[in-house]
Amino acid sequence: MPNLILLHGALGHSEVFKPIKEELSKYFTIHTPLFSGHGNTELPENGISIEQYTHELKGLIEKEKLNDVSIFGHSMGGYVALCYAMENPSAINSIMTLGTKFDWNEEQALKESKMLDPDVIAEKVPKYAELLEAQHSSKWKQLLPAIADMMVSLGKNPPLKNNLSGINIPIQVMVGDKDNMVTLEESLEVYRSLPNAKLAVLPDTKHPMDKVRPKLLLDLMKDFWNLS
Repeated sequence: MPNLILLHGALGHSEVFKPIKEELSKYFTIHTPLFSGHGNTELPENGISIEQYTHELKGLIEKEKLNDVSIFGHSMGGYVALCYAMENPSAINSIMTLGTKFDWNEEQALKESKMLDPDVIAEKVPKYAELLEAQHSSKWKQLLPAIADMMVSLGKNPPLKNNLSGINIPIQVMVGDKDNMVTLEESLEVYRSLPNAKLAVLPDTKHPMDKVRPKLLLDLMKDFWNLS
């Protein structure tokens, strides 16, 4: 069976894929790794970065000796998948990204990172704080500033910038029409920069993975991967 790796976003968790996993497992061997610092995994001492997470993806593929691999990446997971494909062009068959932010710059990364203050979230958005605690234990308060630092570093030096034309595999870039983090314009620009890409806009869909309708997503996946 071909392999499908499902990559969660920053502050996300592999459990978000539960609604689609069972159906996809009819067609693929499914892998749902956790990026370091998420769930029950340790936060690396030297902090986290897109390069670190790309290295972790490479490590998984090599350790498990995976071939015939496709990837679905939500948000940051999609960015990591494309970085891996850029560095290892022959190791992946295809990629689908959903809600992946491509247009990183320093000013905007600083703005986004300021929204990741654990004390403010605990006070202003207690339900979200409870979810983060449930998914990542008490270390969520260390994970947030680490993700903020990663965003700032991404803003200063976005690895995918001007490097997309070298990724030749089939890619489907997807964005929700109500995503408040990712613009249709940046998704369109990336779609046009990739030599072998498709674009899908999901109607009435916000950024978080748990707000995406499973049937809609599965139908798009089945279409892209010719599953029947």
